[in-house]
Amino acid sequence: MGQIAACNVTNDIFAMNVPEISGMLVFLAINKNTPMKVAEGILEGIKFFMEKKINSKVVGGHTIYSEWPLIGGEASGFVKKDAIIHKQGAKNGDKLLITKPIGLQPVMASYRILKDMPEMLENYSEKQLRNSIKLAIKLMTTSNQDVVKTIHSLNDFSFIHAMTDVTGFGLAGHIIEMLQNSNLSAIIESTPSIKYSERLADDLGYAFDDCKCSETAGGMLMAIDSSKVEEFSDILSNRGIPNWIVGKFDTITPGLVRISENVENIEITRY
Repeated sequence: MGQIAACNVTNDIFAMNVPEISGMLVFLAINKNTPMKVAEGILEGIKFFMEKKINSKVVGGHTIYSEWPLIGGEASGFVKKDAIIHKQGAKNGDKLLITKPIGLQPVMASYRILKDMPEMLENYSEKQLRNSIKLAIKLMTTSNQDVVKTIHSLNDFSFIHAMTDVTGFGLAGHIIEMLQNSNLSAIIESTPSIKYSERLADDLGYAFDDCKCSETAGGMLMAIDSSKVEEFSDILSNRGIPNWIVGKFDTITPGLVRISENVENIEITRY
């Protein structure tokens, strides 16, 4: 949980094309009955992620008692102003590229159900479900920093017109954010997703078909000039960063995100 929290917090900074995190202030709220080893484990996870995964550090923080556990914090970084890539700025015809599959919400729901009510999932392969859960955890603890470092390795990255990370609003929700203050709309044409996430969402009532399932520490979502998207996709792949072209921007109905009638769901089992 500590690693997931640190990844989620720092991805917000990476989403602005900031390549390094100067430090993280940790916020931790725990119930008074929480075993100390749990609290220590969360803090150790945050410290491990910051130091070992993104070469940064914890610089301080605050802890309180609370009826509900709260894990998060604040991260900072520095970048030249002209290198910032904003959330808005997409252009008509741009392609949408994402660097992690979606489907975390229904998969992590299955994690809880397997512990408490496994009979609800007796029609699934438990082995494959657990493999999907392991994949989900790997995704949530994999930083988007390498995406940003790849961008900064290029002499010119002006073909990346907008960028954000995919978290609580889901894929469609974050595309809507990218459409704000423009006359653009967008269509989602494919959905790379964790194996079983679509089926689990159907069974458990999550909005997978609308691409509105919440994600945590999700992938980078970019609006890229259509003439450059294949080349950039290959550059990412050559650096070991999986990626998928999932749709495009158009001007059909400003502000609207549509799901193609022929949307292709690509089940992902490895990352």
